Amino acid sequence: MSRLLRVGVSASFFHADPQRPVFKGMTLQYIEQNVAHWLMQRDVLAYMIPSPDGSTRRAGSRVGIDAYADDLDALLLMGGADVCPVTYGEEPLRPEWNGDRIRDDYEIALLRAFVARGKPVLGICRGAQVINVAQGGTLYQDLGTQLPWALAHRNWALYETNCHATSLVPDTALGRMYAATRLVKTNSVHHQAVKDLGRDLVVEAWSEPDHVVEAIAWTGPSYLRGVQWHPEFHPPGDATFIDDTPLLDDFLAHARVRPHVSAAERHGTATGPGAAP
Repeated sequence: MSRLLRVGVSASFFHADPQRPVFKGMTLQYIEQNVAHWLMQRDVLAYMIPSPDGSTRRAGSRVGIDAYADDLDALLLMGGADVCPVTYGEEPLRPEWNGDRIRDDYEIALLRAFVARGKPVLGICRGAQVINVAQGGTLYQDLGTQLPWALAHRNWALYETNCHATSLVPDTALGRMYAATRLVKTNSVHHQAVKDLGRDLVVEAWSEPDHVVEAIAWTGPSYLRGVQWHPEFHPPGDATFIDDTPLLDDFLAHARVRPHVSAAERHGTATGPGAAP
């Protein structure tokens, strides 16, 4: 029997908070159950990748991001807190949009480590935005403020049931994955979105009719894709939504290809995600 694929999932953070009623004053790292179960439907082992940094790191530990990137087959960047505007060279327009700079740095380092090894990376919602920022792109800090004519891409009361139409761009890898259709239904749980597209990225889907970026992919030598919707939230078997299994299966197919990237090659990526933004 062949070894099961091992997919690393980036962690969300509850930063130290002395007022929190559980784990008082401790930093918590976690993944969402939906994400793990979405991967596990294809008999994949889902592993949360803890951040190796922080005040509790013990002296002498040699386990870091590179070790996880060496051992695991692929990386999924899941949704969560806003990307900090400082990460892409801006100041927050409002204090509540300050995001999570610590998580930004951790996830961008993860992304670069996996891509440097030729291992696939898929970003969901925030994860798609992290991919764009890692490639030097920028974000709308708040669609309602900066694009007031846009759809309501986040409705807290509806949350994962808030939906809109999404058009897939022909002649892109994602468009070919869904060649039988051009217009699909996706959920929408975000208030930030891609503004300036990052280096060597292409748009693979747009929301309709407001034309906000819904999917991006890298044109470089390995798999790097982000979707703004949450495939893990789509009700399985509901034919009104896009069928997310082709997206998952394509990601995992790339994970099954064992890359052989030398250390010299890993440090020689001048224009890809291995380079500084």
